[in-house]
Amino acid sequence: MWAGGTAKTELLSRFEKSLYDLIRGLRNHKGSEREYIQDSIKECRKEIRSQDMDLKATALLKLTYLEMFGHDMSWASFNVLEVMSSQKYLQKRVGYLGAVQSFRPDTEVLMLAENLLKKAWTRSLDDLNSPLPPTISLPLVAIPHVINPSMANSLLSDLLPRLIHSQPAIRKKTIVTLYRLALVYPETLRPAWPKIKERLLDENEDPSVTAAIINVVCELGWRRPQDFLPLAPRLFDLLVQGGNNWMAIKIIKLFATLTPLEPRLVKKLLPPLTSLIKTTPAMSLLYECVNGIIQGGILDGAAGTTEGDEVARLCVGKLRGMLVVEGDANLRYVALLAFNKIVISHPQLVSLHQDVILECIDDPDVSIRLRALDLVVGMVNSDNLAAIVGRLMRQLRNAPIVSTTQDPANDRGAYEGIVPTADPDDAEAEESLRRREKTSDQPPPLPEEYRINVIRRTLEMCSRDTYVNINDFEWYIDILVQLVRYTPATVRSSVDTADSTSGPTSDSKPDMGYEIGLELQNVAVRVRSVRQEATRAAQSLVLVDGRESMFPASGNGGQGVLESAVWIVGEYADLLPDPDATMTSLLHVSTAQLPARLLAVYIQAVPKVFTSLASNQGVSWTAHRKSTIILLMARIVHFLEPLATHPSLEVQERAVEYLELMRLASEAALGQDPEVNGNGFVDPPLLLTQAMPSLFTGVELNPVARGAQKKVPLPDDLDLDLPINENLSMILQLVGSDLRPESDEDDVFDFYNKRPQPQPQVAATAADRLEPSAPKVASYQQGTEDQYLDPDILARRKAERAERYKDDPFYIDSSRNS
Repeated sequence: MWAGGTAKTELLSRFEKSLYDLIRGLRNHKGSEREYIQDSIKECRKEIRSQDMDLKATALLKLTYLEMFGHDMSWASFNVLEVMSSQKYLQKRVGYLGAVQSFRPDTEVLMLAENLLKKAWTRSLDDLNSPLPPTISLPLVAIPHVINPSMANSLLSDLLPRLIHSQPAIRKKTIVTLYRLALVYPETLRPAWPKIKERLLDENEDPSVTAAIINVVCELGWRRPQDFLPLAPRLFDLLVQGGNNWMAIKIIKLFATLTPLEPRLVKKLLPPLTSLIKTTPAMSLLYECVNGIIQGGILDGAAGTTEGDEVARLCVGKLRGMLVVEGDANLRYVALLAFNKIVISHPQLVSLHQDVILECIDDPDVSIRLRALDLVVGMVNSDNLAAIVGRLMRQLRNAPIVSTTQDPANDRGAYEGIVPTADPDDAEAEESLRRREKTSDQPPPLPEEYRINVIRRTLEMCSRDTYVNINDFEWYIDILVQLVRYTPATVRSSVDTADSTSGPTSDSKPDMGYEIGLELQNVAVRVRSVRQEATRAAQSLVLVDGRESMFPASGNGGQGVLESAVWIVGEYADLLPDPDATMTSLLHVSTAQLPARLLAVYIQAVPKVFTSLASNQGVSWTAHRKSTIILLMARIVHFLEPLATHPSLEVQERAVEYLELMRLASEAALGQDPEVNGNGFVDPPLLLTQAMPSLFTGVELNPVARGAQKKVPLPDDLDLDLPINENLSMILQLVGSDLRPESDEDDVFDFYNKRPQPQPQVAATAADRLEPSAPKVASYQQGTEDQYLDPDILARRKAERAERYKDDPFYIDSSRNS
């Protein structure tokens, strides 16, 4: 019977699919992979319940492969344990692989797995010279993936003896496993750290074990670096001895965290790091040496000394070599990161290499461009500002905006890779090389986020330290106007149409036009010598006729600059080259459709520009001038009248105020007789020449330094601790109490707290009441008064109505006797 069962199992196993068959089947069922996978999982469910361990292990191997595609295999946790307990190493290895792939810290059978791990170690200790170390490696590899605090506490005592195992591979894996235990169970370090430290201090220890300890110490060192400061001598010896670049990288990173705690390490580390930078051919180690010198404060600690200057020049020179390496974008990226850290302390030294740095601004990789952009901001000065800004402006002008999906000519993809292909009838999968795509001659399209970043950094470079690097402000004004044309489109938020007085909202894309306008406004206020040029530039932005050339051809980009531009043309209206054209643009029919925030600034600028046109006292009040001014005021009144009912309260207030002012000025102009037949000089109305200009002229706006208030001396007789009112506490108590002084019993209190008595109103005439009224459309939203008014209010309204119509013979009252 037993022999028959074995033969049957062997026969069935011949028809079962292996992992290779499963992979081939997936490739052959293109388009129907889901159905094939479901059928395969059903077969694995049957196979994994078999008593044949080979068949069970094969089924588990296929489930592990399918789990990588996202198909859950947690239902087979107990079967994983069965394969893990096999006496055959190959089957056991499959079981541990399934555990690593499917077990989680909350898996139900994890306690049984813990006992299984203990038994595996116990059996492995019978003969240390037997081929059992590979078996010990299996649980050491699996534990870090499934460990939880309770398991860590239980397995710690079994792991510690492995630190003195005769095989270096076992000691190395044990150290890494203990690190994982320490992350979930910190108490692991109390008994384990002395033994790990002993392994590190042993000069005869295997280099692979030492490298593993260095990795663990480096990972733990950034959390509590002060605990590892006593290891500095041993770490220094390992760094000097060399031989392992990756271990040297870890040691350098660890020293970067230790040098702030022990400044004496700076002088000690400088010679070996300098030697490594000069001699190592490995770019990774070279970069980590430079990065460790920067992050560890070694460069700052040696600043001002001959050794420090030499190291700085050496680091910058090596980084320059990384930037000029062809075909390695990753190397250029990390070199720019290091440059960004050096430029903080040595900007002049970095600026000497601006030629290769500026080349990175035009790199096809946008991430490299961003890092290069960050770098040029730090190294800019008055000598290279124009060159750097010019380079960025050319980039914005030449690069297309459309994406590769909109225009295939902008696709700069040039990749070579291996593309797996297979024919359903082929026995073996083939690999084909993807041909190199054709490279476009056009520059790569710029993402909108990158354009915004370029514009923002340009403004930052030019405005740094109150324009200390700008020698020609007229050039800067031209740059600002040019930047308006390159601003990307923005998404107008709902806040723009409401009564908003704040800047751009955070829930929408930032409008760089708003920041450009603030810069133009700041230059106009601060630099008197170019105020006329700034006003001319602002007028060019406000004019309706020039918007096609001044703003982007598509979208609404740059419109935020209009707020500051309109403020400038209003504030400095006397400097406008063409005030008539400016007034025409301000009163344009499209102005009423602008956002409320911007429309309020337009309304504020209209009377200022009008005053500059009409306030000339040296010109006689002729009939032509009178008609021109009256017609202009009529246009302004026509523009402001609809805005008096605008939804924005700010727009309403300004429109109503200036509307009444214009009506008053119009009456004064109409009442002033003009000059007739050259009968002498006639003064214009004083309201136009003196009253209205006085509203907008006075003390000139001047910039104020941020620290100006701190420079004001404090008066000797001012005591800031002295209360302003000695009876303040009593007043506060009086306000908080319910008692009210008798003096409050006055007309003001009655006006706000007592209901007014109904006043009889004049009855309408019969003719007015007989006029037909417009029919009202019934709606479910409308109802009679008794549906939403209280009875006392209805009674009062009825009494008022009866009093109002008591003498009207045409009023029919059902309650009045006929």
